[in-house]
Formats: sequence, C-alpha cells, structure tokens
Amino acid sequence: MKELKVSTILLAAGLSRRMGCDKLLLMYEGRALLHHAIDLLTKLPVHERIIISSETRLDTTDLPVNVKAYINPTPEEGQSSSIKLGVNAATGTHYLFLAADQPRLTIADLLPLLETVKTKPDKIIYPMIDSKPCSPTLFPKLYKKQLINITGDTGGRIVRDTHPEHCFTIKPKNPLNFKDIDTLEDLTGGLLNDK
Repeated sequence: MKELKVSTILLAAGLSRRMGCDKLLLMYEGRALLHHAIDLLTKLPVHERIIISSETRLDTTDLPVNVKAYINPTPEEGQSSSIKLGVNAATGTHYLFLAADQPRLTIADLLPLLETVKTKPDKIIYPMIDSKPCSPTLFPKLYKKQLINITGDTGGRIVRDTHPEHCFTIKPKNPLNFKDIDTLEDLTGGLLNDK
C-alpha cells in the first residue's frame, strides 16, 4: 500500500463577517484564537503543515519553520479560495482541514482521525457530534479535483455530502473541544466554558 502522508491545512483567511471584527485575533485563555490554532498545527504528527491566511494576520505571529504559509489574496470569495490554495500547495496523499476557530482542540482529539485513515485510506473521515458532522475533516487526495472546483463559502462539506457512501465518522471522546466560535457571544457567553 502507498505510504500515507497527511497534509494538514489550517484555514485562517476568513473575513469574520458575523463577528464584526477580526475573530482570529480575539483572545481565549490569554492567547489569540489564531495562535491556539497554529500551536495545534505545529504539534500534529503529520507529513506537512500548511496555513492559508491573510498577510495582516500572519504579521502577528512568528511561524515555526515546519509550517508553510500561503497568503489568500481573495478571501472575499469564501472558504473555497483557501481550500484551493491549500490543496494545490499540499504534497501529501490526504488533506486534513483545520478550522482556526476551535481553540479547545488538542492533539488527543485529532489522533483518532489520523489513526482511522491508516485502515480506511479511501474514506472521507470526520467527527460526528449529536448526529451532526463537524470539523476537522480528512479527505483522500482522490478528491483533489472536486475540492479545487468548489466555489463560495460552503467549504469541503459539499464534496463530503456528495459522497455519503465514502464517508466514515468518529465519535469524539471530548465533544466540547470541537465547538467553534462564530460570534462574540460564543466567546464571552460561556460556549467554551461548559464542563
């Protein structure tokens, strides 16, 4: 079997329209959401680590040498523009897409995806919480063409939903860690503080 090489792609170029400010520079437990995401990306045991972001955001941090950075010049085109950049830059056999607004995620939360792909290399793998799919999602390279042809802000879920027979879900041990931040209320209203 061909050696598995997971390219992890951190999508961090969104415009935060619902937030009204730069969401990824907001603080959670003393650090910006962006920095939480970069720290997780850096520590993952994967083939390569890629971040797609804006020049302004990347100016706020010193990226580790094991992270390849790409500027998205057209973030207004939606998440699809970042996915295309990431997929075209990746050299692995699989793509693991990370969102930058899940600050509680840990290495332990993501290891089940990385372990599952070893036995199910042709599957689209993602967590399922309360019967709903959530990020992060891991795609085999065989979906590259479909991923680079998506448009707008729907992300990779349109590819995922087109191939339910090729999907495999995992049930996280710590589902609260997968919560994302969409509004200021999410950050300040206790969403991330549930125990």
